[in-house]
Amino acid sequence: MPIKTPSAASSPRSTARHSPLGRRLIAGAEEALAHARGEITLTEYQAAIPETVNTAALRRRLGLSQAAFCRRFGIDVQALQAWEQGRRRPDRMARILLAVIAREPEAVMRALAA
Repeated sequence: MPIKTPSAASSPRSTARHSPLGRRLIAGAEEALAHARGEITLTEYQAAIPETVNTAALRRRLGLSQAAFCRRFGIDVQALQAWEQGRRRPDRMARILLAVIAREPEAVMRALAA
């Protein structure tokens, strides 16, 4: 006589209510499988990185001195001064950070909070 073992579907763990994170993970895995099978096309995002950034105008719009702007966003004061005086141009990563600061300064402050 064969021994009956409970299936995974009938286990107490599978019938328990999933946490919000668990539901998101399951939905993400299902979406990844559907994409791998060619059933859906996932949304693509393309970054628009500005070629130039007017750091002085951004800083003034936020109402910050050079020193306060640099302290708040972790930027070197000498680099900011060089950008504002036109002696240097922010590199790609700095332009990305400045673009995020321009749109969501609070998000950057939250992310960098000690």
